[in-house]
Amino acid sequence: MSEFIRGPEGDDVGDVDDDVEVIVLWSCSCQSCPLYVRSRTLLFPCDTTQTNLNSSHPQTNNITRRLSRKMSKRAPDQALEELVLSGIGSPRTKRVKTDSIADEEEMLNDEAPANGVGRLSLQPTVQSEGEEDEMDDVMEEEAEESEAKKWKDGPPAEFSDLYLDTINRNLLDFDFEKLCSISLSNINVYACLVCGKYFQGRGQNSHAYFHALDENHHVFINIATLRIYVLPESYEVKQKSLDDIKYVANPTYTKEDVSKLDKEETKKWDLTGKRYTPGFVGLNNIKENDYLNVVVHALAHVTPLRNYMMLEDLSSRPELAQRFSILVRKIWNSRAFRGHVSPHELLQEISLRSSKKFTLTTQSDPVEFLSWFMNNLHLSLGGSKTTPGSSIVQKVFQGRLRVESQAITARADASDRLRFEEAGEVKTDMHRYMMLTLELPPAPLFQDEMDKNIIPQVPLTTILSKYDGTKAQELLGQRKRYKLLQPLPPYLVFHIKRFSKNKFVFEKNPTIVTFPSTSLDMSPYVEGVTGPIWYDLTANIVHESVARKGGPSGMKSEAGEEGHAYKVQLKDKARDEWVQVQDLIVEEIRKEILFLGESYIQVWERRRDTKKKAAS
Repeated sequence: MSEFIRGPEGDDVGDVDDDVEVIVLWSCSCQSCPLYVRSRTLLFPCDTTQTNLNSSHPQTNNITRRLSRKMSKRAPDQALEELVLSGIGSPRTKRVKTDSIADEEEMLNDEAPANGVGRLSLQPTVQSEGEEDEMDDVMEEEAEESEAKKWKDGPPAEFSDLYLDTINRNLLDFDFEKLCSISLSNINVYACLVCGKYFQGRGQNSHAYFHALDENHHVFINIATLRIYVLPESYEVKQKSLDDIKYVANPTYTKEDVSKLDKEETKKWDLTGKRYTPGFVGLNNIKENDYLNVVVHALAHVTPLRNYMMLEDLSSRPELAQRFSILVRKIWNSRAFRGHVSPHELLQEISLRSSKKFTLTTQSDPVEFLSWFMNNLHLSLGGSKTTPGSSIVQKVFQGRLRVESQAITARADASDRLRFEEAGEVKTDMHRYMMLTLELPPAPLFQDEMDKNIIPQVPLTTILSKYDGTKAQELLGQRKRYKLLQPLPPYLVFHIKRFSKNKFVFEKNPTIVTFPSTSLDMSPYVEGVTGPIWYDLTANIVHESVARKGGPSGMKSEAGEEGHAYKVQLKDKARDEWVQVQDLIVEEIRKEILFLGESYIQVWERRRDTKKKAAS
């Protein structure tokens, strides 16, 4: 390329050689200006030249031209003829350069307005060596920024799958609370897809950026947006081969998918080749949180509540509802990387909301936790404390109960004997419930003729007679009778009261409750009902006494002290089979032996087809 220009003293330069590159940047935002040129590339045989627009122009800016010389300088002991013979052109004379610039300046200024606006001066200004170095640094920074911007928009096609082969799916675990492993912050958290650790941010001063440089781990996923980036280049990767990771981090379902959960039998395999059934996976017992695992499993198999948590958008709801929703979706995930789930994220939120009443390090009562969790979940889903049926929780579990109370007074007769009299007035109240408590008969105090302890058995219908409206119970100086009212809720929760506490002793009743797995008729306990009301068992939480091992110093538990363990028995409706889950242990169990354990909490589902014959 060659360009005809003039020198600083008006000398005609003529065509300039191609081996000298000169970059001229013009800056003028006035489109009416006759010299409206944004950028231009010229050739000029000098090192650095700076020209300025006429200061009288209202919209003029300084213009800088950086000229780089490609031809070699002549050595002191080298003759000019040798350079010419070697093919390197000699520099033009100063007179030719100046004449050329003067002529061009005159030609351009002739076209300018008469008032002087837009006149141009092309006289060169020679920069010092320090200014040249500063200009070089500026140009290098601009080149680096241009390169970074190009990679930020996305890599070239040949580099679109760069570093993706370093992803290790076996180490990915999105069940734990999303906190940076260094700063412990939950803001803008990224997960490394190579080692599975959490880091904050992806800027040049972030922990994820330093991790990418130090450990050579380059692929990260934003936990909130599920967008995947490569660091330190910081460009987004959009590949369908990574959709399985996004699905495991946040499983989503359609109505069609949810409708098939209880109808089609599904068997899946995790990354290690182990077989598992979605919905019947183990929950990790981090330390002492088995009380929560059994309750979560039981609620995850209550069909209306499960479908609501899987299909509804709860992003605007409190954190408790969001974390329970994602845990339920992970339990039913058919594309999981492993055959178990950790409830750590939900546990952390529960510990915070309950003021550390329920934690992962201390064993708690499943009944107390279930009562607390249903009430707080009801509020988190927009429920009201005064309006009944204002959330899916109350619509599924809440029913009405009539309570008749008679006061009992103690008086001394003429012989100074204490006599109890019932008040003539009977007080009737209406209460709402989400759980029904069933009292067990007292356990025997003595051994049998074989010097063995007797483990009594009692049918479920016997302890349900508390709610027939005729059997009275004495409590706190009052005699009370209970009767269930219509309509019964879609799901009934029974609490079989096994433990009693006082100031001196904590006792457990080992009585075994026998019950059918299907066809429990609740009509004898409901007022104004003529036909049968059938309920089928959905979940059965069982208590088990275990001997604790000696703990470290400072622990309350001692070696040989009786501890508590819980497991849950769930019905697989698709196969009409029963599955028992205790922490990470998942095994099938025959329905004929379900009652052999110490049942503690039961969830019964109302049968929709009342015309179906009762099964044995």
